[in-house]
Amino acid sequence: MPTPRPRKKVARRKAAAGKKSLSPRRRAAGVAPGEIPLALDAAEVAALAAGVREAGGVPLAAYREPLSGAPVLLGSLPLPAIEPTPFQRDLSPTHTKRLAEKIEESGAFLDPVIAVPAPGGGFWTPNGRHRLAAAKHLGLAQVTALVSADERLAFRILALNTEKAHNLRDRSLEVIRMARELARRAPRAAETDHAAELEAPELLTLGIVYEADKRFAGGAYRPFLKKVDRFAATALGPSLKKRADWAARLVAIDAEVKRVIAALQARGFQSPYLRTYVVARINPVRWHRAKKGETAPPMAIAAALTRMAAGAKEFDCASVKPGDVALVAAVAGDEE
Repeated sequence: MPTPRPRKKVARRKAAAGKKSLSPRRRAAGVAPGEIPLALDAAEVAALAAGVREAGGVPLAAYREPLSGAPVLLGSLPLPAIEPTPFQRDLSPTHTKRLAEKIEESGAFLDPVIAVPAPGGGFWTPNGRHRLAAAKHLGLAQVTALVSADERLAFRILALNTEKAHNLRDRSLEVIRMARELARRAPRAAETDHAAELEAPELLTLGIVYEADKRFAGGAYRPFLKKVDRFAATALGPSLKKRADWAARLVAIDAEVKRVIAALQARGFQSPYLRTYVVARINPVRWHRAKKGETAPPMAIAAALTRMAAGAKEFDCASVKPGDVALVAAVAGDEE
């Protein structure tokens, strides 16, 4: 008789397999193929079609989105009628030019942007800033768009934007801009209410720093912030004021770190990883490993910043040995 397999392994395999399929609730939300098409005069898309016509565009087709069943309109919109959401990352002229060249090479503008009604009229796109700029560069008068009535899509930039990978600065700036807009729209809503849109709490803190200094080395500090920064259960407005204080303290710590780097360079250290090394050395939670299911930070962020600032001021450059920099920089890179 074959030896039965241990239960733990079977349970683990079942759990892993479950991750690959939709839950019964998600499967039930799907739309059958025959229910997907919608007539342009259907009640579900009447307001969207009217908005497209009012903007000088042309409704082309309509359908129910196959996962949620929400109505979506495919339309042709004039360029002036559609704008990027105001909290998106800054435009990259280099990427715009490259994208325009590729569109011209293909001979067709085949990738519609997503559009939602804008508060002041017209439409916003959360994921098409560079495509719009490329279309303008090519002299196009119209672009195709998937128009949705769900205005929440305007705040799903990080999930929807695939045309240019976000670096840490881009993501942080977009998140803080979204947070300020969300705080204006819903003053009583908490950070935790918008966790999906804001993605990660440390992006809010870093975003405030990047607003003042776009050259800030946020990548060196993110491993530290990821361990101590959490979304607050308080309203966005007050929580952002608290984060402004954390950001200011982070900038002050970085000023001390720059002083330490200069001292190390004077001693002959010329590694490009000096900042990563110094920040890792003064990180008070560097060696903390979260236990399974643990969500609370190992230390309150205010206390962690205090200890980090003290560590920067008391940093002993004479204790640094050749080889330390490469070793600790590698560890910090793995954590990030």
